[in-house]
Amino acid sequence: MRLTKGDGRGYTVFLDRLGIYPPLAWGFAGLLLFMVGDGVESGYLSPYLVEQGFDEQAVAWIFTAYGLTAAAAAWLSGALSDLWGPYRVMGAGLGFWTVFEVAFLLLGIAPKNYPLILLFYTLRGFGYPLFAFGFLVWVTAATPPPRMGTAVGWFWFAFTGGLPTLGSLFASYAVPWVGPYVTLWLSLLLVLAGGLIALGGVREPTGRRRLAPPQEKPIATLLSSVTIAWKEPKIAIGCLVRTINTAPEFGFLVFLPIYFTQTIGFELRQWLRLLSLIFLSNIIWNLLFGVIGDRFGWRWTVALCGGLGSALSTLLLYYVPHCFGANFSFAALAGILYGATLAGYVPLSALMPSLTPENKGAALSMLNLGAGASVWGGPALVALLLPRVGVAGVMWLFAALYLVSAILTLFLTHPAEDTQQKVARVQLIAEEP
Repeated sequence: MRLTKGDGRGYTVFLDRLGIYPPLAWGFAGLLLFMVGDGVESGYLSPYLVEQGFDEQAVAWIFTAYGLTAAAAAWLSGALSDLWGPYRVMGAGLGFWTVFEVAFLLLGIAPKNYPLILLFYTLRGFGYPLFAFGFLVWVTAATPPPRMGTAVGWFWFAFTGGLPTLGSLFASYAVPWVGPYVTLWLSLLLVLAGGLIALGGVREPTGRRRLAPPQEKPIATLLSSVTIAWKEPKIAIGCLVRTINTAPEFGFLVFLPIYFTQTIGFELRQWLRLLSLIFLSNIIWNLLFGVIGDRFGWRWTVALCGGLGSALSTLLLYYVPHCFGANFSFAALAGILYGATLAGYVPLSALMPSLTPENKGAALSMLNLGAGASVWGGPALVALLLPRVGVAGVMWLFAALYLVSAILTLFLTHPAEDTQQKVARVQLIAEEP
């Protein structure tokens, strides 16, 4: 279809064909820019802090503490969206990110004050999960069910397109140009721009009101996002799978920048470009696995392409540079494969709400809790185990965790599948002599 200026219907049809629910289009654009700003630091903050005189374990604990607040915010994003509506949750996330980033830069980084770096970076951890996962709740609440897998694919496209793909690419140019400290200030401007685009551009009404029924009390809404874990054990399993999904990714950001630059021999710019390639692959496959999951089944896509695939690609990410040294091309191939297999978990965002159709908000809270737990879980494992087992040991541990997630995913059967299996068993018993 030819799209002309002012042809609003043409753009709507074009977006719909892409799998983007048109009323949410500006939200995806704003999320991408927000996450670019959030991802600027991802490839170099760890070695930058080491250069400022802090040891690697101290830096790992900074990322761990940040991850704890991110996990809490990720869980709260679903429950608070039920109470306030996703729009207000996203606004709160933007506010947290802005205020505590300014404090982190002025009172922590500038005077090299470790306690204040730890405090303000930890508090900033509330920011991006409230904004990003609040929008994910909005996407799942407003998007028509037949396009849900593709829609969450677009969400993860925007999310990982910024963190760390384009964020790291931006840093690879900005750090040599203006230095690491000023680059952090530029990331703040990107976050503000993205937040304002999303909050100002999306007019879809579902996200501007509370999602929980009017008669439901706030305490009951918050508790439901916890109690569902034992009322529906599959939701607890899905939360654990989601934690394993990106725990290695956030763990990698703590020690792989140092390993690749100091042990393998890459320049910082090369490492940042490699990181961008990893997640460029990831954002492309986020879309593809959204479509693949819709067509071939969410559960098997997550188990085989995500769990099993990521286990293999994690080992390649270590052994290829270990064997071939600072060969950028070979390392890039291993990284691109890791980024692709990591995207195999995308259909989990569609699968989890479908397990309890009557409690989608609570299911998403647990999904987001898993996402947030991975932010601190990965760095915590690195802080605890890296001094004891080294880089190789940590990589093997992460690969084993991916295999565990593949096995756990096989238990995430849809209620309709369970019903069909029960009917089949009853029929089999009835046919026995």
